[in-house]
Amino acid sequence: MKITDVEAIVLRQAAVDEGIADGSQDDLVILVSTDEGITGIGEVDSAPDVVAALVRQPASHAVAQSLRGTLIGRDPLDVEGLWDAMYRGLIYVGRRGIAIHAISGIDIALWDIKGKALGKPVCELLGTVRRDRVRAYASLLMPDTVEETSERVTGLREQGFTAIKLGWGPLGEDSAHDVQLATAAKEAAGPDVDVLIDAGLGYGDDARTAIGVARELEALGIGWLEEPFLPDAYEAYAELADEVDIPIAAGEQDVTRWGIRELIERGHVDVVQPDVTRCGGITETLRIWELADERGVETVPHAWKSGIIKAASLHVNAVLPEARYQEYCVAETPINTTLTVQRLPLEADGCVAVPTAPGLGVELDEDVLASLRVDA
Repeated sequence: MKITDVEAIVLRQAAVDEGIADGSQDDLVILVSTDEGITGIGEVDSAPDVVAALVRQPASHAVAQSLRGTLIGRDPLDVEGLWDAMYRGLIYVGRRGIAIHAISGIDIALWDIKGKALGKPVCELLGTVRRDRVRAYASLLMPDTVEETSERVTGLREQGFTAIKLGWGPLGEDSAHDVQLATAAKEAAGPDVDVLIDAGLGYGDDARTAIGVARELEALGIGWLEEPFLPDAYEAYAELADEVDIPIAAGEQDVTRWGIRELIERGHVDVVQPDVTRCGGITETLRIWELADERGVETVPHAWKSGIIKAASLHVNAVLPEARYQEYCVAETPINTTLTVQRLPLEADGCVAVPTAPGLGVELDEDVLASLRVDA
């Protein structure tokens, strides 16, 4: 089997609110085609047009290669070998950021091809399958008011979620208001629903403010405090993590095992959150888990966009020795709710089933793809 084409398809809903942290308003879908008629599906959660240009660009020289050119004619089943080839070919372009984002989407598509070719779900190719379903946490943007926060959390609890995360929005503007919003969420959730708070980089590098908020969240019983600081504020992360007992989570902005290593060793975080569509794909997510596990740090993948990232993350969670949560975006956008034919619904016990069909186990809804597609 040989790769015959690599497509980067930009999707965008009719109106995009650029002021909110909702990456499901647009998307980059990767399609990798083969000479045996098998097409792999991948996704990138980044700046779609920029990453698409990187996928399509012609080669410049030995370490500024074309991703499409690197792959055409190669065996798609050599997933790890192709990862290394893509990484080496983009060293000049960038060993972090959009270069790795682009590799991520392609890597997911290659695993999809391999599963389809071998007639197995991706998780069976990754290692020992330890579970066929994962507990989901509803993931939504933090509302501005206490009243709306209470209403949204109550609604999600009634839908059957046993864990809920609220993040970004107004968090970081007023620490007292942050605690009020978290209090409203916890009260609405009740004793049987975990509540997680994602500060959305809101405290910059201000460790003292974050420590004060973290201690109040800990008293409320909040499960973790996520991304309180800018990604490279390692000293602030370490100061916070060393002073509070509430787990500190971060890592969705980081790529590769080398980037996550900095966060662990310099930032002392308790939970790392590699995003399979950014960090280097399924291949690199498993390498990140190995590195984190060696250092006693938990891995909980970040997943906010469509059914593609949900499926890819579920396959990773299926093989991790411990899989506390599956992040489950509840944004009411067409990309999140309709891009894949399979909806991966929440089950009665608050879990989501790992897809069992060959590959990722999800298919694109071609009508939705066509309606949202932005021609190059």
